[in-house]
Amino acid sequence: MSSDVSDQAPGPSEEPTGRSAAAPTLVAPSLDDPVVNAASDAVGGPLGVRAFRPKLGSNTAIRTVARVLVLLTLLTLGLGVAQRSPCYSTAWNGTGKQQYNHLCYTDVPYMYYGRGFDKDLTPYRQTDAASGNYGLEYPVVAGATMATAALLAQKLGADTPDQVRWFYNITTWFLIVFSIVCVLAIIGLAGRRPWDAAMFALAPGLLLTGTINWDLIAVALASVGMLAWARNKPVVAGIALGLGSATKLYPVFLLIPLLVLCWRAGRMRQWTQATGTAVVTWLVVNAPVMIFAFQGWKYFFTFNDNRPIDLGSPWFAIRHWWNWEPPNKNVVIIALVLAGWLGVALLGLMARRRPRFAQLAFLTIAIFVLLNKVYSPQYVLWLIPLAALARPRWRDFLIWQCCEAAYYVAVWYYLVWQAGPSNGNTRGLPDNFYVWAIIIHLAGIVFMMVQIIRDILDPRRDPIRADGVDDDPAGGAVAGSPDVWAWSQPRSHRAAHGVTSEPELAAI
Repeated sequence: MSSDVSDQAPGPSEEPTGRSAAAPTLVAPSLDDPVVNAASDAVGGPLGVRAFRPKLGSNTAIRTVARVLVLLTLLTLGLGVAQRSPCYSTAWNGTGKQQYNHLCYTDVPYMYYGRGFDKDLTPYRQTDAASGNYGLEYPVVAGATMATAALLAQKLGADTPDQVRWFYNITTWFLIVFSIVCVLAIIGLAGRRPWDAAMFALAPGLLLTGTINWDLIAVALASVGMLAWARNKPVVAGIALGLGSATKLYPVFLLIPLLVLCWRAGRMRQWTQATGTAVVTWLVVNAPVMIFAFQGWKYFFTFNDNRPIDLGSPWFAIRHWWNWEPPNKNVVIIALVLAGWLGVALLGLMARRRPRFAQLAFLTIAIFVLLNKVYSPQYVLWLIPLAALARPRWRDFLIWQCCEAAYYVAVWYYLVWQAGPSNGNTRGLPDNFYVWAIIIHLAGIVFMMVQIIRDILDPRRDPIRADGVDDDPAGGAVAGSPDVWAWSQPRSHRAAHGVTSEPELAAI
């Protein structure tokens, strides 16, 4: 192939991607995905060739998809809540490591007991070291959500166990609302493929881990930020990403793939707007706590800095097998994560066709998850929306989710094993088997990363770009833009095709 090929793959009419005069039709999953095609036999078979196919922009069709997927999301989360009923009945205070034996553990009730909400202590300002409460190790939006749920639980609950149950109920309602926001955002990001959001709505990871922690709030805000970017609203995107990073840290990492794409497309002004707004939003939300309770605010950072190598990480497996962990582990891990992100940036700049936003976003977050010194089961929620957008193929998605489900079971039964005789039985998963479960979980993430990298290197494999109609539904300002800077093309090509509104990059 000539090096002067345009980054715009021609569609069926030989027009550049996304410039067809007729509005494209929505993708029918039963005609697009082999797994869905085979599964459709249970409900009458795939869509017929003469069936009506709604066009992109059909509000009626999108609303129908949205209603169905919202109901499926509620069903999935409802099953997850029902799965925790053994612990709910005892207010997570049962005997014999009940929360591990029944796989119904969640951080929510233990935050109520262990962070002083049952004693009316103010988050970040008051602690109770005598009972093990040294501070609240969550960013301020998560802390505000906990405080709100605790206030309502104290009004509704008669005694402490009853308040714990109410605290879990109210938190779950919050998480359900944000899960609906998330699935709607994925629908908006999917372009002609709104049914791809079913990967989030039906994800085993959502069922098993949706109510373990407050991560769904950050996941929803990150998805809204991506949707705002896709709608060419970088300021709104920055606000959402700033709020998401004030809930959990990871949404700010989405600015890294955006930097690579905007640099390549010559859209740095939009990236600067989004980044600047994210920083200002984060500061505005954090400022009151920073000013009036600085030590409590800082505890999130000191807690994570001092946190040892823990469950689920590759470092845990290395320590188990070779009794070794890296000296200055924080420095080593940060250096490895930065090296991985540099690799993602190089991939984004060197690929012949500019990668899609969701593809680089998945790789960026996956590297952080893979190399971190701890892996909590609910971290899978960070990746599910990105996987649905980056690699919308049910076979690959289910392979990865089965790996995560296996790890979910393994980690709780490993904790049963660790409890030993105190739990009154010999059930559990021994150390060696648990370490292999870690390897399975890591292999599942790497498998998805490999599939996405292959799609980037060969866009003909990419389900989004294979038909030559779409460029990047989530790309926003960079979608359909010619390259201004890319190692995959010579300067002569960039000079001929690099028309841009960014004069400083045009000069480069």
